[in-house]
Amino acid sequence: MTDILTQKQAPASVNADAMSATKESLEDYTLRFAPRSYRKWSAGVVATSALGGIAYLADFSIGANIGIAYGTVNAILGIVVAAVIIFATGFPLAYYAARYNIDLDLITRGSGFGYYGSIVTNVIFATFTFIFFALEGSIMAQGLELGLGVPQWIGYAVSTIIIIPLVIYGMKTLATLQVWTTPLWLLLMVVPVGYLVISHPESIDSFFAYTGEAGAGGPNLASVMLAAGVCLSLMAQIAEQIDYLRFMPPKTAENNGAWWRAVILAGPGWVLFGAIKQIVGLFIAIYLIANLDPAASVHANEPVHQFLGVYQEMMPAWLAMTLAVVLVVISQIKINVTNAYSGSLAWTNSFTRITKTYPGRMVFVVVNLVIALILMESNMFDFLNTILGFYANCAMAWVVTVASDIAINKYLLKISPKVPEFRRGMLHAVNPVGFVSMLVSAGVSIAVFFGAFGASVQPYSPIFAVALALILPPVLAIATRGRFYLRRTDDGIDLPMFDADGNPSDRKLLCHVTGLEFERPDMLRSGQDGPDGGPQYISSLALSTDKAGAYVLPAQR
Repeated sequence: MTDILTQKQAPASVNADAMSATKESLEDYTLRFAPRSYRKWSAGVVATSALGGIAYLADFSIGANIGIAYGTVNAILGIVVAAVIIFATGFPLAYYAARYNIDLDLITRGSGFGYYGSIVTNVIFATFTFIFFALEGSIMAQGLELGLGVPQWIGYAVSTIIIIPLVIYGMKTLATLQVWTTPLWLLLMVVPVGYLVISHPESIDSFFAYTGEAGAGGPNLASVMLAAGVCLSLMAQIAEQIDYLRFMPPKTAENNGAWWRAVILAGPGWVLFGAIKQIVGLFIAIYLIANLDPAASVHANEPVHQFLGVYQEMMPAWLAMTLAVVLVVISQIKINVTNAYSGSLAWTNSFTRITKTYPGRMVFVVVNLVIALILMESNMFDFLNTILGFYANCAMAWVVTVASDIAINKYLLKISPKVPEFRRGMLHAVNPVGFVSMLVSAGVSIAVFFGAFGASVQPYSPIFAVALALILPPVLAIATRGRFYLRRTDDGIDLPMFDADGNPSDRKLLCHVTGLEFERPDMLRSGQDGPDGGPQYISSLALSTDKAGAYVLPAQR
């Protein structure tokens, strides 16, 4: 085994797609396990970087929209309901990403979907990234128009183009950007809210008394669920958090406390910050409507107008305008570099698996941003509640299905393999446990959302999505006796997968296709033996571009 571990000469025949994918993904580990040799950040830096990605201003718009529509009480209850569901379902996903250093697509493959079955969830996630990129880009365009007189259609283009150079270099650049911009962002957001509460305490009474356009007054279950449905569209945000959490350092006895704090805070904990921002957005919107100008409701759901209105009470108009625009621009850049980055990973992952060809991640950065720009130019901001309410059903179906498989099928029923598997050849192409569960829960909840079962049931589509996605995976796992999880149980390598602390091993093996070394969890024995008849090894990435399937091990009976 020693010569295999240390040999580094290039192979006689090199797969061009595998080499292209390997070289480009060495920066951000697209499509694959993130090795220990690259994960040099502390738990605190990873958590700060991950939370920097939730600097988006869409929460302020979402809170304002649902509050204006359903009233303060119903909006807050809806926000709380959504936050509880998002936190509970996000926890097992965040733990798996941090513990095993893989992104949500790789987790999804081994959590009931199969090697090709998770492609549909990648499309759901990619959709999330360009919807929210477009939303944040629209907000930035509003700020540029208000502060600098830039026409919105030009603002849309500027907010798109400015992101491209920031996304090219992957995780290292994103981590630096998030860490350095977060203090200024927090200052610009927190100070005006604190000022409003202290200098205008009466605004708190107005806030809780606001009944919305419906004027319902007290709590109304249908309104609460409609509000929750819009907030639940953010459920897929956990996938973007995981794109950072997969770079967590190994969990040891020395860093156990810091490790868990980082995982919880930057994983499912993102929703606590999101819920606060939604409530703050509603609070400022109601203040503008009730205390400054009743006609302000026209723009009260636009964050740049929200913060400008408060800034103007604190300082000269020119400074207020400057800070409002700066806040919008910083927020848009912080979240949209993450949207562009994560969306490109999702598209690249799907395309590579389907075609066995790696076109380069930057191709899909451009694809994702073009789709987002089209949405912006189509003025999607005016249809925000409808777009997010519809999308929420797909996001919930996916995330809750995966969470159900991890929590119930892996840990309670022990039908699903506890250690996540993502490598080609080890998994069946499609696993009906997760794949069917997601399709059924999404299909039924979308039908409910569009009124297929009557107007009285329509507001409760989130309940259908969550309940079906929670119940169906264990039902199908029991019905299929777990036959479709693993195609093989042995990857052909006689080295332990984990170290003494249960972390993925950092032992390295030579990939005979690329001539590069990869850490043990990323490797399999190749289906093609060496010239001397001995075993050869191949990385999961090189295996994903194997068009002929010559390197894929046969299924085990």
